[in-house]
Amino acid sequence: MRRFLELKGLLAGALMMAGAATADAADKLTVRMDFIAWGTHAAMHLASQKGWFKEAGLDVEVQDGTGSGNTIQLVAAGQADVGQVQLGVMAVAKEKGADLVSIAGWFRKSDLAVLVDRDADIDQIADLKGKSIVNFNGSPWSPYIGSFLRAGGLSEDDVDIVAVAPPALMSTYTAKQADAVMTTAPFGLPVIETARPSKAVLMADAGIAFPSYGLIVTRDTLAGKTDALRRLVEVEVRAWKYIYDGHVDEAVDAIIAQRPGMKLNPAVLKGQIELYRDFIDTEASAGKPFGMQTEADWARALADMEAAGIVAAGRKPADYFTNELVGS
Repeated sequence: MRRFLELKGLLAGALMMAGAATADAADKLTVRMDFIAWGTHAAMHLASQKGWFKEAGLDVEVQDGTGSGNTIQLVAAGQADVGQVQLGVMAVAKEKGADLVSIAGWFRKSDLAVLVDRDADIDQIADLKGKSIVNFNGSPWSPYIGSFLRAGGLSEDDVDIVAVAPPALMSTYTAKQADAVMTTAPFGLPVIETARPSKAVLMADAGIAFPSYGLIVTRDTLAGKTDALRRLVEVEVRAWKYIYDGHVDEAVDAIIAQRPGMKLNPAVLKGQIELYRDFIDTEASAGKPFGMQTEADWARALADMEAAGIVAAGRKPADYFTNELVGS
């Protein structure tokens, strides 16, 4: 009997320990980024480096990507829980049947731009007449070229669009094989600062809305992992606020520490993070909590996408985003 009681006690203790371990187990999330590490990844890597995900009961695996389009495909297929991508690209994927929704928008103003030599006499769209502009087929820019040029009184016949493969985009421009390049301003300007100092003519200045970087999930993941996703968003918001409250250099160090095998340029990373300050808010989102998206911004974006032939008529903003995970 004594032996039986001892075994029973040991078994009970083991079960209690197992239960405690289960209760303390972190919720695992896989987050797929758009590309290899760059400035927009700052909050994700800073939160990992400082242990903030762990504090929130999360086990977050941050994966580098090979483009917003590929990340969107993997998230839609259930091979990653969360994607950090250009939200405008997500809208294109939804048109093809992907059941996705954005749960946070970090940079709500369109960051797409045409970059030109800093000392060039090009300050507005009309000044691009007769110029060669390098772009890659399938880029987020491609459907908007006509709309952008028309905003400056031009047509596609007034410029020479030079199509290249994605990896050759920036090198073609820095080699001065084109007068301008279509990319995102905060990404591109620091990258080419040494080789070809440039300035930007923004898509947003033409009145075209294209949501920039944020987080996406499938509707099924949102329903099944609501609490874990809420904590992820809360940590990310905390990290972005911390970064822009005087800790950009620390964020740069965190990116490099989290990706030690990459030859990352700290000056480029810092430049990208700093430049994205100007893309956090739109007129509609100004003053709203970081990460919160607005129906007005998505309505404008969808109207521009409809005009560009990207989405069908009658699409509703509420089908593209939710603010349920973003704090007030």
